[in-house]
Amino acid sequence: MLVIISIILGILLAFAVDWYIPVSLTSYFAIVILAALDSIFGGFRSSLEKKFDYTIFVTGLVGNSAIAVFLMYIGQRLGADLYLAAVLVFGTRMFQNFAIIRRFYIKVLVEKRRERRFKALREASKEGKTPEKQE
Repeated sequence: MLVIISIILGILLAFAVDWYIPVSLTSYFAIVILAALDSIFGGFRSSLEKKFDYTIFVTGLVGNSAIAVFLMYIGQRLGADLYLAAVLVFGTRMFQNFAIIRRFYIKVLVEKRRERRFKALREASKEGKTPEKQE
């Protein structure tokens, strides 16, 4: 419940406050958002696997963001697009985590459907009917 309230308050605050990001910092902000999304998907995946650890989540979020910003800063100083390495890694991990999350929920839905079908078959067999005769 606290998480939902925090999200709602954050959204309301974002719309209520008139803020902007300077153009010179937009690329840094974008890479930090990408790192945050990667950490969120990873945290959600680990919570589904019953392996979530808050310390690992926070340190991963901060560490990934710092490394990505550092790569971007060094790349800008050298005139090379080093931030693309971070974008590639974060993007790949986000898609992998999303695929694992998707498979988890598909498996849950298939198992629930199978359980409902078996339950219906058991009830029908107790009544002496088969699913074909129920019409």
